[in-house]
Amino acid sequence: MPSYRISEAAELLGVSDDTVRRWIDTGRLTSTPSAGPQSVDGKALAELAIEISKELPDERKSQVSARNRFVGLVTRVDIQGVAAIIEIQSGSNHLVSMITADSARALQLEVGSKAVASVKSTDVVIENG
Repeated sequence: MPSYRISEAAELLGVSDDTVRRWIDTGRLTSTPSAGPQSVDGKALAELAIEISKELPDERKSQVSARNRFVGLVTRVDIQGVAAIIEIQSGSNHLVSMITADSARALQLEVGSKAVASVKSTDVVIENG
């Protein structure tokens, strides 16, 4: 299962390191016990990303260009037959992409994994983070 340092978790959620630490202290987010630096479980982080995205307004005031990259957390991987549906939460942005099952397996995508969704026109390209 992927895990992230506090600074990485903060970047993925668009908050400060102190906010992540506060959420750990209050139980909103759990840290994983380890001998090294404190880290956060990727699956728990993905669940929190979905929860806080509902609290965030869409802050864009203008149209977005045709080419965009969204760094976020995988919140759903549904592989059936030759196709896979991948969902990513990037701040307040929720992205869904259908890719081949082989690509999803090759990228080793799982809930809580860091991923980048590249959008051009109507295509969403997924790469592992």
